[in-house]
Amino acid sequence: MALFTKEEALKYHEDKRRGKLEVFSIKPCDTQKHLSMAYSPGVAEACRAIHADKEDSYRYTNRGNLVAVVSDGTAVLGLGNIGPEAAKPVMEGKGVLFKIFADIDVYDININASSPDEIVSFCKMLEPTFGGINLEDIKAPQCFEVERRLKEEMGIPVFHDDQHGTAIISAAGILNALEISGKRIEEITIVVSGAGAAAIACSDLYVSMGVKRENIFMFDSRGLIHAGRDDLNDFKRHYAQDKDHGSLADVMKGADMFLGLSVKDAIDADMVKSMADNAIIFACANPDPEIPYPVAKEVRPDIIMGTGRSDFPNQVNNVLGFPFIFRGALDCRASSINEEMKLAAAQALADLAKEPVPQDICDAYGVDSLEYGIDYIIPKPLDPRVLTWLAPAVAKAAMDTGVARKQIDLDAYVKELEERMAASRARTRSVVDSFDYDF
Repeated sequence: MALFTKEEALKYHEDKRRGKLEVFSIKPCDTQKHLSMAYSPGVAEACRAIHADKEDSYRYTNRGNLVAVVSDGTAVLGLGNIGPEAAKPVMEGKGVLFKIFADIDVYDININASSPDEIVSFCKMLEPTFGGINLEDIKAPQCFEVERRLKEEMGIPVFHDDQHGTAIISAAGILNALEISGKRIEEITIVVSGAGAAAIACSDLYVSMGVKRENIFMFDSRGLIHAGRDDLNDFKRHYAQDKDHGSLADVMKGADMFLGLSVKDAIDADMVKSMADNAIIFACANPDPEIPYPVAKEVRPDIIMGTGRSDFPNQVNNVLGFPFIFRGALDCRASSINEEMKLAAAQALADLAKEPVPQDICDAYGVDSLEYGIDYIIPKPLDPRVLTWLAPAVAKAAMDTGVARKQIDLDAYVKELEERMAASRARTRSVVDSFDYDF
């Protein structure tokens, strides 16, 4: 049942101040002295310091807490290529999530770009202003080239959340599901419905975790990806099976995992019945998964299942990843977000799911309790502990792998994060309350 009407959603975006974000000053500007320090002539002192050492831009400006959310609007949610103007509400929303979950400031930047070259060129010109770049809703396969080139050519973290967000969250779920079922990651077979950015990135991360590439059976709209097809790009070809093993129903027989990043009703109850014991299903199509949760659980109660929805157990929600990954990367001033940092985030999420859940978190989700098991293998997005588990894990991985340009005391960092978020929430709440919204 919908939580809102179309009219309510539009009012939410239009009422009072338009949109969802506002920029406001955080320094006083009430006197002549304040004004002269904020701008001329006092600002020149900061300019001279940064000119002498560019790293001081992190000291005297907001660069170290500023992320650019960049989109060309070619693959927006389930809406497709709707253009940069229509993508802007989503990018503003991304900015809201960065702020409320990790106190990261965002400028959403929606660009008219006709090629990967233009996106790359544009993003590279942003580096002096931002501490990191979150690429968003850029269609495949262009998104792969854009991210690869930017990671090679820029000195700040670049992260395409459409690829890696689902990969990291689902990887955490896999770690716990395999522990519960007693299976070994190098022995499982995975069926993937969908072959876009998220599907490729998920498969890449699973392989880095130990899944054998030959045990991944990936389907696009034309069927199984295999060596006999002549319509595959390089990214799909990497997951081509040696021969055609048949239909989705054929390959689902005995499979240990199904990952859905495609469309509703992609699989049915008979396919679920045919899977291996204690199989995993992550049906992530939104708003309607590849198979309804109740249907899958009715025919196979042993299935460990997650969806993209918040009204069923084990939500695979990207908000469990990107705010906290960027928080850790920014705070240790990482030059990139590497594979080790992504794996550290997944492991931290998996570990957190095993911890006792405070009652206030259970109350927020309307349940009596949440306990580690087949219905709780992934933490809840509203659990504030996600920040203090993930950000330090990501920062530690950055320091361990040599991409951090700043060393931080991890024990002190946890306390700093808690204090930072308490102050941020209070500021945000005071601003929102001042508008006296009625929704």
